Amino acid sequence: MLDLLGRVGRWTFDQLAAALRVSVLMVDTATWLVVAPVRGRGFRWRSAVESLVEFGLRSMPIVGMICFLVGVIIALQASYTLDQWGANRYIADLVAVSALRELASLMTAVIIAGRCGSAITAEIGTMKVNEEIDALEVMGVNPIKYLVAPKFLAMVIAVPCVTALAMLIMIAGGWASAVLVVGVETQIYLDQTVNAIVVKDLVNGMVKSFFFGVVICWVGAYRGFQVEGGAEGVGRRTTSSVVTSIFLIIVVDLVFTVLFYFM
Repeated sequence: MLDLLGRVGRWTFDQLAAALRVSVLMVDTATWLVVAPVRGRGFRWRSAVESLVEFGLRSMPIVGMICFLVGVIIALQASYTLDQWGANRYIADLVAVSALRELASLMTAVIIAGRCGSAITAEIGTMKVNEEIDALEVMGVNPIKYLVAPKFLAMVIAVPCVTALAMLIMIAGGWASAVLVVGVETQIYLDQTVNAIVVKDLVNGMVKSFFFGVVICWVGAYRGFQVEGGAEGVGRRTTSSVVTSIFLIIVVDLVFTVLFYFM
């Protein structure tokens, strides 16, 4: 019993310490992103633009392909049931609402977490192992300003932008499947899509995508600063970064789904 209580106590203190470190990282990032530029302490805009290209533009091919295929799959799966009642025209409604409310933002976040969140962890972790972060501090350069703040700004811009395009691509995938395979007329599909979409669905998906970007960047940076023990430690924390990001993305998704359900 004492051993069990000791383990529970140590685990609790570890979680509290982790929460405190994450809170400090959040505050430091917000300070260097908002307060410091106003006070004339500068911001690495070029690095932010480069990160925006990496997180956004270079993520579009894989995100677009997967979202298109998901749209095709949703339409085909829906046709099995809807065809029994001659209601294939409502495939458009199902694809549009699913894309805007849930699937486009979720798929985009998961892909970017695997592609970019892991890269953030690996970059910061490698710099820590090679003592480059210590060198930055010796030179008087704050690691949060140099490494995290530009990536955070880029991520919270890139994820919503990619999500918006992913929504259109997923709807296009549903259209291709419904029109070319199921036999729904193009005009009917477009009319049903327009009638099914409401502003609340779009806001739901975009708000989720913003907070998904926040989660991906902060988890990636936090895991990177945790790296210890050389290349093995980098690999371990990179894996942990992806797993933790996906878990927290699902949690954030649940929170906002419940919130918008009652609004």
